[in-house]
Amino acid sequence: MIPHPEVHPDGDPSTGRKASISREDLLAAALKLIGPHRSVSTLSLREVAREAGIAPNSFYRQFRDMDELAVALIDLAGRSLRKVIGEARQRIGSDKSIVHGSVSTFIEQLRADDKLLHVLLREGTVGSDAFKQAVDRELEFFEDELRIDLIRLAAADGATLHEPALVSKAITRLVFAMGATAMDLPPEKDAELIDQLAQMVRMILTGSRAIAEE
Repeated sequence: MIPHPEVHPDGDPSTGRKASISREDLLAAALKLIGPHRSVSTLSLREVAREAGIAPNSFYRQFRDMDELAVALIDLAGRSLRKVIGEARQRIGSDKSIVHGSVSTFIEQLRADDKLLHVLLREGTVGSDAFKQAVDRELEFFEDELRIDLIRLAAADGATLHEPALVSKAITRLVFAMGATAMDLPPEKDAELIDQLAQMVRMILTGSRAIAEE
C-alpha cells in the first residue's frame, strides 16, 4: 500500500504544498535558511517558498519581493531584541550590573536558535541599501531607548552625562560591531568577550560623566 503524502488540509495532495501561508510562516522559513555565514540577502524566492512548502507564486500574496521580506525580518529582529534587552535592563539595578547584564543578554541572543540577531548583524554590512537603511533605523530605536535609560541611571546616582545621545550611539554601535565579530568566534569565547565589552561600555560612560563634571 502506497502511503499518501503529508499535506496541509487545504493544500495540493499531488505536490504536498500548502494552499495558503501567512507572512509569519514565510519569515520563519527564511530564518531557517540563514545563519552565521549566510545572510538573507543571499536567499532566493524559490528557496524560501520551498522551505515554507508553497508554490513560488504564492509568495507574492504576502510580499512584493525578497527585499520586502528582508526588511520585514530586520524589523522583526529589532523589535524582538529591544524587548529582550529592555526587560533585562529593567530587572537590573545598579549602573555596573546593568552594563554587564545587558551585554550578557545581547550575547545570549546572538547564540539563540531563532537567529534574529544574525539578521541585524549581517544585513547592516552585506545587504542592499534598503536593508542597511532598515538596520540603521533599528539601531536608532536602540539608541533612543538606551539614551533614556542612561539618563535615568545617571540621575539616580546624582550624576549627569555629556551628550547622552552620542553616548548611547557609541555604545550601541560598539556592541553591534563586536557582535558581528563574535558570530565567527566559538561560544567558549563568550565570557571573555562579555567582560571586554562591559569594560569598554563602562569606559564610555565614565568618560561622559567626567566631561560633564568639567
